[in-house]
Amino acid sequence: MFDAAADCLRLLAAGARLSRHDALIPAEFAGHLPAPAQLFGALTRVGANTKAADGRRLRPGERLAAAFEKMSPAYVKLGQFMATRPDIVGFDMAKDLGRLQDRMPAFSRADAVAEIERSFGRPLGENFIDFSEPIAAASIAQVHQATTKDGRKVAVKVLRPRIEPEVAAEFRAFSRAARLIAGLSPTTRRMEPVKFIDTLKAAAAVELDLRMEAAAASALKADLKDAPGVRIPEIVWPLTARRVLTLEWIDATPVSDFAALAAKGVDRKRLARTIITVFLTQALIKGFFHADMHQGNLMIDEEGRLALVDFGIMGRLDETTRRTFAEIIHGFITRDYHRTAKVHFDAGYVPKTHSVDAFAQALRAVGEPLFGLSADKVDMSRVLQQLFDVTALFDMHLRPELVLLQRTMVTVEGVSRALDPEINMWEAATPVVRGAIAEAIGPRRQIERLRDATQKALDIAPHLPRYVELIAAASERVSDDAISASQRATENLARAIVDQNRLTRAALWFVAAAAVILAAAIALR
Repeated sequence: MFDAAADCLRLLAAGARLSRHDALIPAEFAGHLPAPAQLFGALTRVGANTKAADGRRLRPGERLAAAFEKMSPAYVKLGQFMATRPDIVGFDMAKDLGRLQDRMPAFSRADAVAEIERSFGRPLGENFIDFSEPIAAASIAQVHQATTKDGRKVAVKVLRPRIEPEVAAEFRAFSRAARLIAGLSPTTRRMEPVKFIDTLKAAAAVELDLRMEAAAASALKADLKDAPGVRIPEIVWPLTARRVLTLEWIDATPVSDFAALAAKGVDRKRLARTIITVFLTQALIKGFFHADMHQGNLMIDEEGRLALVDFGIMGRLDETTRRTFAEIIHGFITRDYHRTAKVHFDAGYVPKTHSVDAFAQALRAVGEPLFGLSADKVDMSRVLQQLFDVTALFDMHLRPELVLLQRTMVTVEGVSRALDPEINMWEAATPVVRGAIAEAIGPRRQIERLRDATQKALDIAPHLPRYVELIAAASERVSDDAISASQRATENLARAIVDQNRLTRAALWFVAAAAVILAAAIALR
C-alpha cells in the first residue's frame, strides 16, 4: 500500500514536470482526444515553457527531451529507449528523443574520492598519484582522469551517490504505469509496455554494477582481438569495484569531429564501413555487442584505430537468434523475400495463423524500393512506417531481447550516414552477413554440432547398464495382484518398459555410430 502511494506520488511529480514543458498532453496531439482530455491538457499547459532560446516553438519531442533532462537518471534512460520505438511515439518524436543527451551536472570531486576510498578501504594516494576534477558526467556516473602508482594514465568512472535506490524507486513506478497502459487496449498490449520497461530495468541494473561493465569490456576485447583497426581499453582490475571502474585512458578524436578527422587524414567513407562491419561482427558472429554505439562512444586513436568506450549497455543474442537475423538480412540482400518470410515464421516472430506468402509480399513491398540505393536516397521515416504497418498487420509482438539490437542498429546507421551520406548499407553489410551465415550453417558448424552430439552420447554410455537394471527391477516389482487391480496401469507400464528398452538399444547403436562420426569429424579437421 505504501509503495503504491509512493509510486503514484512519483508519477504525479513527473506529470507536473512534463506539464511545465507541455510534454504531458502536447497541444499538437490534443485535438485527437476526447473533450475532457482536451480540457485537462489545456489546464496543464498554463505557464508551460515551449520556446527555444531563439524564440522558435519547440516540437513535442524536443520538449519531452528537455523535460527528461531535468528529471532523474531513470527518465533520461526512458527517453533514450523511447527513441527506439517510433511505432509507439511517432517518427518525429523518436528523432528528437534520439538527441537526448546523457549529460547531467557533475557531483563533487570530494564525493568521488570518498567513494573510491570506501570501495578500496585505503586513502586515494595509495591508488593514484593524481586525480582530476570530473571531466564528463552522465546520468549514472561521472569520469575522472588519473595516474596510477605505476605511472599508467587511466580513466576512473564513479557511480553517482545514492543512485541505486533512486533508480529502483523510479522503475517501480514505471512498471506500475506500464501495467496500466497495457490494460488500455489490444493495441497497447501488442506494444508490450511491461516487457519494454523490464528490458530497460535489466539494462539499468547492469549499469549500476561497474564490475559488470568491466567484464563486458574485457569480453568484447577478447571477441574483437583479431579485428583489424579496432581498440578496446584494458581494464585495471585491482582498481575496479562495484561503484568504481578504472580502465586504460585513450587519447582519441570523436568520430563526430570531422575537422579533426580530416587533419588526421581519416577516410570517412572507409570509417563508416568499418563501424558497420564492427557492429555486425559483434552482433551476428559473436552474439555480444556494444549497445550504445553513438558518436560520443566511438573515437579514432593516434594510430587510426576505431576505439570503443563506455560499456555500460551491452546486448546478447543467442545462436538461434543470430542465425535467424543473419538469414533475414541475407534474404533482403539477395531479394529472397519468401525465404525471409519463412525465417520469420520458423522463429515464431509471426503467428502461424498468417500466410507465409502474404508476409513475403509485404516484405517485398518494403525491400524492393531500397535495393541498390545509397543512404542519402533512402527516407528512413517512410521505411520505418511501412515496417511498423507490417508488424501491426501480421500481429508481430515486441521481442524484448531484441530492443537493444534494434536501438543499436538505428544508431549505427545514423553514425555511418553522417560520415558517408552516400553509403550503401546493404553492400557494406554483405561480407559480414555472408560470414555469419557460413558460421551458423556452414560445414564447419555442422561438424561442431556432430562433435557435441557425439560427446553427449559418450557421456550417457557409461550409465546405460544402470538404466537397464532399474527397468528390470521395476518390472519384477509388478505383481500379479497389481496387474489384476489395474489393467490400464499395467499396460502403461509395459509400454514404458518396451519404449525404454527400445531407447536403450537406440542409445547403444548411437554410441557406436557416434564413434564413427567423431573419427570422421577429427579426420576432417
